[in-house]
Amino acid sequence: MNATAAHTNCLRCGRRLTSPRSLATGYGPKCARHIRTATTDTTGYKAHQITSARELIEDAAIIPLRGQVFTAVSTDGTETYLTHPSNCTCPAGLKAGRCYHQLAARLLLAA
Repeated sequence: MNATAAHTNCLRCGRRLTSPRSLATGYGPKCARHIRTATTDTTGYKAHQITSARELIEDAAIIPLRGQVFTAVSTDGTETYLTHPSNCTCPAGLKAGRCYHQLAARLLLAA
């Protein structure tokens, strides 16, 4: 995925990022640890959706807008979608009601 450039502020808490790794990932070390260890109900999600949700977060390709709404980048990096833990504007979210963007939003909010 790797759809975004370096971030100057943490995408989770908003603090200023200084280390090269944090700038590249978009998350400070404490927030990254919280996200890695976050648990949420993944019932109804397939294994590849769980993997894709974690990759979306690792690539800083899901960015909070306000409240529980996020902008998420498509797998190929050509489109962006509005996503929320319960719905998404991507084709899978509109058709099936569950997509990995929603799961990524759930994981970020659980962190």
